[in-house]
Amino acid sequence: MQPLTRPQPQAFSDRLRARHVAACLAFAGMMGALPAYAAALKEPAPTAAPDPSDSGSDTESNGAPTPAKDETIRFQADKVNYDNDAELVTASGNVVAHRADQSVRADTVTWNRKTGQIMAAGNVRFVDEDGNVLYADHLELTDEFKAGATEDLLFVLHEGGRLAAKSAQRDDAGNMVLRGGAYTGCDVVDSDNCPRHPSWEITAVRITYRASDKMVRYYGAKLRVFGIPLLPLPGLGHTVDFRSTSGLLVPDFRLGSSNGAQIGSTYYWRFANNKDLAVTGTLFTKGLPMITGRYRQLTSNGAFQVTGYLTRSRQNDATTDANGSTVTVGNGQYDWRGYIEANGRFQLDEKWSVTAYGRYVSDRTFLRRYDISADDRLRSSVNLERIDSNSYFSLAGWAVQAIRVNDVQGLVPFALPSLDYRHRYDMPGIGGKLEVEVNSLALTRSSGQDTQRALARVQWDLHRILPGGQEVTFTTLLRGDIYHSSGNSLTTNTLYQGLPGWQARGIATAAIDMKWALVGTLFGGTQVLTPRVQIVATPHIRNLAIPNEDSRSIELEDYNIFALNRYPGYDRVEDGVRVTYGFDWRLDLPGWRISTTIGQSYRFKDQTDLVPDGTGLGAKVSDIVGRTEIRFRDIIKLTERFQLDKNTLEVRRNEIDATIGNHRTYVEVGYMALNRSIPTTYEDLQDNKELLASARAAITRYWSVFGSAVVNLTTKQDDPINGSNGFEMLRHRLGVAYTDGCLDLAFTWRRDYVTTGDVVRGNSYLLSLSLRNIGSR
Repeated sequence: MQPLTRPQPQAFSDRLRARHVAACLAFAGMMGALPAYAAALKEPAPTAAPDPSDSGSDTESNGAPTPAKDETIRFQADKVNYDNDAELVTASGNVVAHRADQSVRADTVTWNRKTGQIMAAGNVRFVDEDGNVLYADHLELTDEFKAGATEDLLFVLHEGGRLAAKSAQRDDAGNMVLRGGAYTGCDVVDSDNCPRHPSWEITAVRITYRASDKMVRYYGAKLRVFGIPLLPLPGLGHTVDFRSTSGLLVPDFRLGSSNGAQIGSTYYWRFANNKDLAVTGTLFTKGLPMITGRYRQLTSNGAFQVTGYLTRSRQNDATTDANGSTVTVGNGQYDWRGYIEANGRFQLDEKWSVTAYGRYVSDRTFLRRYDISADDRLRSSVNLERIDSNSYFSLAGWAVQAIRVNDVQGLVPFALPSLDYRHRYDMPGIGGKLEVEVNSLALTRSSGQDTQRALARVQWDLHRILPGGQEVTFTTLLRGDIYHSSGNSLTTNTLYQGLPGWQARGIATAAIDMKWALVGTLFGGTQVLTPRVQIVATPHIRNLAIPNEDSRSIELEDYNIFALNRYPGYDRVEDGVRVTYGFDWRLDLPGWRISTTIGQSYRFKDQTDLVPDGTGLGAKVSDIVGRTEIRFRDIIKLTERFQLDKNTLEVRRNEIDATIGNHRTYVEVGYMALNRSIPTTYEDLQDNKELLASARAAITRYWSVFGSAVVNLTTKQDDPINGSNGFEMLRHRLGVAYTDGCLDLAFTWRRDYVTTGDVVRGNSYLLSLSLRNIGSR
């Protein structure tokens, strides 16, 4: 098949200077023998309403449209001859013939009024009623501008995309049959209006275009990328206006260590504009086939989708029994394995909505082996919500499937129901805002502790700005809790158990928070220093009598150091009196922004009975926490979050996120180091060090290379049980990509260094392809 482009600029001297195009022709000889009229294609796709000189749409002198279309054929030309005997009209020289919304431009147009045949020759440009443009050397039409035949043509579609062919037939309905044709969604001229090869094209022995639904179908099709035939595409069809239609999708190719080579073929059914189904069959060289299905539907008040995977394969799955011992499930025999996921949201009215999602997998390694998801816990939930300007209501239930190696499913709770209601009131007279909250939760475990709670909270906040510019907030809070629990001894950590049976507690808190923004100049820029101090007082609370379900993971951060309660959730509440102090500082320079937040607190009584010292909250004086951000335009972004030991200033936690570069060439680095020495009996992050790095470098205008890596930097000194040698590669990814706005092509090599069950360490390869106007794979 010959390429899509061949320069022929003479037809468009009114658009491009001939001398400019002639300069391009010197190096465009390889563009082939088909007349693509590439110089004309730099112009945008034709609009639905063509230019009046082309389309023949008439207007009155005042600009108002005429009542009806003029169906007569009108000519504009340098010369028009009429043969009365033969009833033959011959127009030559810059000919424009138009009828209603259609037009023909050519060097010569001959109209036989007896037969109704119109013959156009020389630099032909035909615009049909849909705004599509056909370029050719010769074109035959009826006097209704309907059926016709042509050779060596280029068909530019109104919605984008181009069809070229050696010959074509067009019927009265605008349908076309092209032989020896090709299609591309790419531009075929560069920024200098010079012809260029499209980065991809689909060639075929025969191509049909159906005007009624804008459908293109190929017979004997092949995909060519950079002129190289990649793969045959039997039965290929697509719309040109980006609508989805039923049919086979482009196959998916991968190569990995766990499943070997794989190829997936998808058939897509579009039942209606609001619902569709995609079914994929995937073949593996190291396993039996897998079938995948996805159904989606948009309803009058919402949308939902369901996705499922099913196969039979060997399973060797490391898991944990009820005693916490690691065991192996599966004897290496073939078994049914799969995964199902569903989600949806429905807006019942302006305020009420329902959201639901569910996930379930047959075993712990299925998702990672088939590269579906890296999640290690699958959450399912249903939630009824009501939201307005002053209130929020939620009635929900949720469950979690644990697929971590050390998780015991019987100890993982499910919640039914979970209720939360909040309402905010303005307080006339005394001022401020009053918020009322009611919350209830019931947690049930098949092999563990069961807990139910209900609470009510009233909180009043008054915000004032003093004459000196100080910003002051007064807060009072009253809360009452009722708990009931059973099977408390099944929770191994005694700090989490609480007392069995019914328990109650009351909470009263008063706080004052003051900030004072001080503005000045520094280094030619503007700096803002905002000291802040907060005093919070809460009488003694029976914390240990209450089961701890949602306050187990304690993170002292810059964003919660000034919170009324620095425990997450509801089950643990800080009591006693404490003073929290710190400051925010920001410097704005041309192109630069630097900001820092630092905070620390002092308690009049420690709480080592509730939390270990490594969290930074147990002693009277807390650890120092903070955050620093540095930004330079959109080129440099650096954020560091830290926790410093209150006595030695040793770094307990250090998190760094940095990005340098732009969207084409950049480096991203993420670093996390925890050195808090929290016992393993606590459900909190253990000490570790990890580095995540990724980069992309543009090597030409369209080509780039990219890579990423995850490295475990934990040493035996950091973690004697799970520590590595200080540099343990977990996984990395390297690849090369091409992107030109029409074609996205990438080849990726990924290597995993950890084997878990039947997820085998090793290499995997992926070739991804995305074609404009066609789709991606």
